[in-house]
Order: sequence, then C-alpha cells, then structure tokens
Amino acid sequence: MPVATITLPDRFPLVLAAGILTYCVNIWQARLVGVLRKKAGIEYPQAYAEKAQVEGTESLYPMKFNCAQRAHQNTIETLPHVLFGLLVTGIRYPTTAAVLGLIYSFGRIMYTLGYSSGIPKRRFSKGGILGLGANYGIFLASTWTVGEMLWENFGY
Repeated sequence: MPVATITLPDRFPLVLAAGILTYCVNIWQARLVGVLRKKAGIEYPQAYAEKAQVEGTESLYPMKFNCAQRAHQNTIETLPHVLFGLLVTGIRYPTTAAVLGLIYSFGRIMYTLGYSSGIPKRRFSKGGILGLGANYGIFLASTWTVGEMLWENFGY
C-alpha cells in the first residue's frame, strides 16, 4: 500500500498558532471558573451551584459561577470539532483557517465575558456571536476542503 505524503503550506504554522490560542482561552476560562467558584463558596466536586444556592442569596456569585462554568463547558464541547476543522482546512487554506481560529477564540472570550455577568441572555451581547459564526465557518471550510480532496481523489 502506498504511503501518502502531506505537504503543508508555508502558512500552516499560523493554523497551529490559532490552535494554541484556543488552549490559552481554555486556561483563562478555567481560571475564571475557579475564581468565581471560590467567591460563590461552591465546594468541589459540585459542578454547579444548586438552585437553592443561587436563589437563597443576594450575591450574584453563585449565578456568575454557573454561567462561567457553562461558558467553559460549552467551549470544551466544541473544541475537538473546531481543532480538527482548523487542521483540515489549514492543509489547503491556512490563512482562512488561522483567521477563523482567531475569530473563534476572540468570540469565545467575548461569549464568556457576557455570560459570566450572571445574566445568561448577555452571552452574545459582547460579541460572543463571533465564536459561533467562526465555528460554522470552520465547519463549512473544512467540509469544502474535504470535498475538494475527494473530488480530486476520484478523478472528477
């Protein structure tokens, strides 16, 4: 069986940098969750503040903690697909992949800042929609890239 060789484009390191940036966002989100966990008085291993903890106090910290935790979890839920999509797209379109990765990370930061206000409806108020748009863009770009590869492979 022949061995396939993948030649990476010159700008592929930009794709890798965009991928590493998602790691930085994840660390920042985890730190924010930890700070808010402490301020809310939520002990480990409790993942979220219970409804009674949120409603039984005038403090906004239990709700802020829940919202920050949810924003972080949502990022973790999307990361495998985003990173795979960046790598696939980057094989042919490294600048597009890098820009989409940068927008995704910026959007996740803005989403987290809006959501961690303690008012869930604010999750898209600070530009968090950018992360969602970039996620869809990565999906479309990676699908296009794979489609091109399949088209070429089957000689159409």
